Amino acid sequence: MGFFPIQEEDSLSESAPLLTESRRNHPRRNSNLLSLPPRLLRSVVNKTAATFAPRASTASKNPAVPGTTLYQVFEVQGYASMLLGGVLSFNLLFPSSEPDLWRLMGMWSIWMFTIPSLRARDCPSKEKEALNYLFLIIPLLNVAIPFFWKSFALVWSADTLAFFAMYAWKLGWLERTE
Repeated sequence: MGFFPIQEEDSLSESAPLLTESRRNHPRRNSNLLSLPPRLLRSVVNKTAATFAPRASTASKNPAVPGTTLYQVFEVQGYASMLLGGVLSFNLLFPSSEPDLWRLMGMWSIWMFTIPSLRARDCPSKEKEALNYLFLIIPLLNVAIPFFWKSFALVWSADTLAFFAMYAWKLGWLERTE
């Protein structure tokens, strides 16, 4: 059974048409994350990120709304941690000839500091969705890349590229407007 098991046809809930469509398009009954329809994939990503990503500890409204100082603090903190992570992973600050904790912190900075800081704001749903995807994709990159190329700087660069590519895709930066 896969990580996200698919139930039999008669016990499916509201996602039955989506899963049936997925099965028609993919004759193998092996369910993997990439064969899910986009709407179901979005739902799985959002639920997974909501389960594991930090969230508010109270039921009150998020005070970090656009235009507030707190919103700006989170935004500056997010992008500053991304920049500092690059400086650390490229071995520019606290240089050493050996792998060390500083370079490791730089490599993981986008996942540990940037994404949580940006998710803490009251941001639009498309941006929140992009951050949810990134919260799940970046650990996979950070673990997989060192098997092929052992470079802190390369991992940080791949994370940064994934960050901006996800924002471009989800926020429609590359879409033409007339």
